[in-house]
Amino acid sequence: MILFILLLLLLLVVQGYSHSFLKYSLFFSSFIGLVIVIPFAYLLARFLTQPIYDLTQKAIQLVSSHSDQKMTLHSREELRMLSKAIDEIGIQLRNKIDETSKERDYLQAILKGMAEGVLVVDERGRILVANDSLHQLLSLPKNLANRTPLEIIRNAELEEAIRKVIREGKHVSFELNLPLPLGKTFEVNVVGILPAPEEKERGDEGIRGAIAVFHDITRLKELEVVRQDFVANVSHELRTPLTTIKGYTETLLDGALKEEVAPQFLQVIQKHADRLTKIVEDLLTLSKIESKEFYLKWERLPLSELIDDVLDFVKEAAEKKKISISQSIIPSSLEVTGDRSYLEQVFINLLDNAIKYTHEPGEISISAIEKGQTEIQVAIKDNGIGIPKEELSRIFERFYRVDKGRSQELGGTGLGLSIVKHIIQAHGGRVWADSKLGEDSTFYFTLPKQSVAISLPL
Repeated sequence: MILFILLLLLLLVVQGYSHSFLKYSLFFSSFIGLVIVIPFAYLLARFLTQPIYDLTQKAIQLVSSHSDQKMTLHSREELRMLSKAIDEIGIQLRNKIDETSKERDYLQAILKGMAEGVLVVDERGRILVANDSLHQLLSLPKNLANRTPLEIIRNAELEEAIRKVIREGKHVSFELNLPLPLGKTFEVNVVGILPAPEEKERGDEGIRGAIAVFHDITRLKELEVVRQDFVANVSHELRTPLTTIKGYTETLLDGALKEEVAPQFLQVIQKHADRLTKIVEDLLTLSKIESKEFYLKWERLPLSELIDDVLDFVKEAAEKKKISISQSIIPSSLEVTGDRSYLEQVFINLLDNAIKYTHEPGEISISAIEKGQTEIQVAIKDNGIGIPKEELSRIFERFYRVDKGRSQELGGTGLGLSIVKHIIQAHGGRVWADSKLGEDSTFYFTLPKQSVAISLPL
């Protein structure tokens, strides 16, 4: 203000001097005064506005986060204090930005590393974030921003759960069953996003949105069905021989022990007891193969020698039904790598099935060929009753029978093929079957030529 007054006085002095002493006109005197005063006024304006300009530039840089330099402190006290205040604001702002960036990076890392799918929506129910796992689990499109879950997942139950959480703020948990082609089941937990503490202090306590977490329980549901089927099948398989044993034993105790039929009753009891023993032994074998303590004794085995040993074991049963067994190994020097005792059990189980389901007289052929450089494919073919095409995918399940009545009549436990599958998988191979109903059946499996590290599928 003082500088402005001095400039005004200077203008008046020059004007008065020019008019009074130099005898210039008032207009010309005023012009000369302005010419002299204007440069001083410009310098004064620059002197006064430059600090304000600097402060403005600093504020702009703070907003755009492009400045890490401190401001130059000015000589005037009020500007010095303002500069310090802006520098302090800049430091705090940068700290907040760094802290927010770190939290964002942590959150992104957590979301990316989660196996569960995560969906975040705002208070309008519009999608904000969907992590990579959710995209993979549900085969979602890339661009989901500002869309509703109903648009992309097409499930009214999920949409209603999210709306309810936003509206009422309550936790919602439910099972989400998606139809084919996905055919998956999810356990979905939906929770509300609470307002920040400062928003609560202002009295704003409305829900800011919702987070839905998708946990894929499809495999668990499948295993639960398998467990239920297994329990039902075991119960069914054990009930028949136990009922028979109990019935015949009660009959003997009621007085038939001294009758002529007593030996026949005892033979029936023994037969069904043997059947129970076989079921238990097969269950224990399966349990052992699936346990973490299961180990194979790897060794190189000539395939022809292995098959000859097995044929000696099944020779009597084949001769009773007049079934001939031939083998073709190309080349004859083929060797496999595996555990001899378990591989013998594979051949015995498959040959035993082939003999049981082949009419007499019949034929069974065993063949083996090289498949590439790493494995050998073995096929066991019979000309028996065959298997319906729709049943082929299930014949390796525990206790699964194509013809339950005939299987029980022939004395099978329903576990032989399941044991075969687990042993071959433990060796790192594959097993499958092909059949023509009423004509023939062929069971295939592969074995490695060299020892490999196998992780046993449980």
